[in-house]
Amino acid sequence: MHPDHQPTWTPPDDSDQQPRQVRRILRLFRPYRGRLAIVGLLVGAASLVSVATPFLLKAILDVAIPEGRTGLLSLLALGMILSAVLTSIFGVLQTLISTTVGQRVMHDLRTDVYGRLQRMSLAFFTRTRTGEVQSRIANDIGGMQATVTSTATSLVANFTSVVATIIAMLALDWRLTVVSLLLLPVFVWISRRVGNERKRITTQRQKQMAAMAATVTESLSVSGILLGRTMGRSDSLTKAFSDESEALVDLEVRSNMAGRWRMAVITIVMAAMPAVIYWTAGLALQYGGPEVSIGTLVAFVSLQQGLFRPAVSLLGTGVQIQASLALFQRIFEYLDLPIDITEPENPVHLDEIKGEVRFEGVEFRYDDQGAPILDGLDLTVPAGGSLAVVGPTGAGKSTLGHLVPRLYDVTGGRVTLDGVDVRDLDFDTLARAVGVVSQETYLFHASVADNLRFAKPDATDEELHAAAKAAQIHDHIAALPDGYDTVVGERGYRFSGGEKQRLAIARTILRDPPVLVLDEATSALDTRTEHAVQQAIDALSANRTTLTIAHRLSTVRGADQIVVLDSGRTVERGTHEELLALDGRYAALVRRDAQLEPTS
Repeated sequence: MHPDHQPTWTPPDDSDQQPRQVRRILRLFRPYRGRLAIVGLLVGAASLVSVATPFLLKAILDVAIPEGRTGLLSLLALGMILSAVLTSIFGVLQTLISTTVGQRVMHDLRTDVYGRLQRMSLAFFTRTRTGEVQSRIANDIGGMQATVTSTATSLVANFTSVVATIIAMLALDWRLTVVSLLLLPVFVWISRRVGNERKRITTQRQKQMAAMAATVTESLSVSGILLGRTMGRSDSLTKAFSDESEALVDLEVRSNMAGRWRMAVITIVMAAMPAVIYWTAGLALQYGGPEVSIGTLVAFVSLQQGLFRPAVSLLGTGVQIQASLALFQRIFEYLDLPIDITEPENPVHLDEIKGEVRFEGVEFRYDDQGAPILDGLDLTVPAGGSLAVVGPTGAGKSTLGHLVPRLYDVTGGRVTLDGVDVRDLDFDTLARAVGVVSQETYLFHASVADNLRFAKPDATDEELHAAAKAAQIHDHIAALPDGYDTVVGERGYRFSGGEKQRLAIARTILRDPPVLVLDEATSALDTRTEHAVQQAIDALSANRTTLTIAHRLSTVRGADQIVVLDSGRTVERGTHEELLALDGRYAALVRRDAQLEPTS
C-alpha cells in the first residue's frame, strides 16, 4: 500500500540536541578509529616527553651545577635537546594523520549531503534557493574544516598535556599546584558562556552567508545579468548585495569579538601566575614555611608555563567547538531531510520494457491543504502509442509528465509502466525506461560531446553524430570551429533557444528510452525548425510510447489520442479530427493557434 499523501518533515526538538549532536559528530570519525588511535599514542608520547623537560631542568639546577658534575650536566642537557626533537617529530606525524582523517571526514560529509540532495524530489528544489543549497555544501562544511581537521586533535593533545602537567606539578609541590589551579573552575565557566554566545552568532552568520550566496547565484547568472541590465536594476541589485554584505560584516565582527574581553582576562591572570608562585614561595620561606629549592621552583614555573598554553588553548577550543555545533546542526538538517522519492525494499526490475503507461485515478497536490493539481485522471497510453496532453496554462500538463519518471509521486491513485506501479520499480529500470525533454533545457558548461554523452557515457562519435542528425542539429555543430568539442557556455548561452532544445532532444535520442516524455519540447523553435525537429521526433516515436505535453497544437495533431486538461481534470479526449468535430475546448485552442500563426 502506498500512502495517499506526501510525508511532511518537522525539525527535531532542540531540547537535548547538543548531546545527540556530539554523539553524532563522534560517529563521523568511527571509520578512522585506527588512525585516531595512532594519533592518541603520538599525543601521549609527546606530552610525556615535554613534561620530562622541567624535571631535567630541576636536576641541572639542584644537582649537576651545584655539585659540578659535568658528565651528568651534559647528559641532562642532551636529554632536553632530545626531548625537543622528539616532541617536534611527534607533532609533525600527529598533524599529518589528523589532517588526513579530518579531510576524509569532510569528504564524507560533502558526499553524504550531495548524495542526499540528489535523492530529493523536485518539490524540494522548487522551494529552496540554489544559493542556499550551495552555501550549505561550501560555507557550512568549509567552516567546519578547522574543527574536524585540527580542533579534535588539539583538544585531545591539550587535554593530555594539561593532565600530564598537573600530575607533574603535584609531584613537585602539591601546595603550589593548589594555588595555581584555584581559578580554573571560573575559567571553565567563562569559556562555556563565551562558547554559547558564539554558537548563537555563528548560526546567524551562516544564515546570512547563505542569503548572500543565493543573491550572488541568482543575480550573477547569465539570466540574472540579462534581467538586471534590461530592467535597469543593476544599481539596486548592487545596493541590495551591499546591504547583505554589511550585515555579514557586523556578524563577523560580533563572532570574533564575542567573549574576547573575558578570554583576555583569563589570559592575563594565567600569565601572571608565575609571579604569584614566586611571591607565594618567597612569603612561605620568609615566614617559616616549607623551603622550596631553586630547581624545584624554576621547574614548577616551567611546568606552569607549559600548562598555560594548552589550558588557554583548551578553553579556546571549547569555545570553537560550541560555535562549530551550529555548523554541524545546519548540515545535519540537510542529512535528516526525509526522502519522499524512495526505492522500495524489494524493487521490481524489468529486463524488457514494452512501454505501456497507465494513469489510474491519479491525484496530485503539493501539500495537504492545497487544491489538487490533478484530480482523478484515468488515461492509458499503449506500448508504442502516443498521447498528447493540451490545455491552458496551469491545467496540470507538466505535472502529469513529471509523474511518469517519478520527479513527483502521486498523492492518490497510481501510475504504472507495463502494469507495474512506477513506485515499485527500481531506479535503474525507471531511468532506462523514461526519457524526458523538458521545456527548460539545461546544458552543462562543457563541450557539446560531453553534454550529449551525459545520457550515454560510452557513446561513440558515430552515435553522437547519428543522434544529432536525428535532432536536426548535426550540420550546425559540424560547422562550428571546434565541432563537437565546442564549449556550450554557462547554461548553453552560446547557442540559441532552438539549438539548445535540439541538443536536448539529441541527448534523449542517444539514451534511446522506450518511453518519451516531451514537455513542450519544441516550444523554443521557430516554425521552420519546429517542422524539421517534429519529423525527427515522429521517426523516433515509431514503436515507442510517447507522452507529449504541448501548448502549441501543431506538434500533436498526429497523436493517437489527445487529452484536453482543465484544472487537473480531463474535459475532452479523442483524435485531432474527433475533437475538431466536437467543436469544444480543443477546437477553440486550434482557432487560437491559427490566429497566432504568422502569415507568409
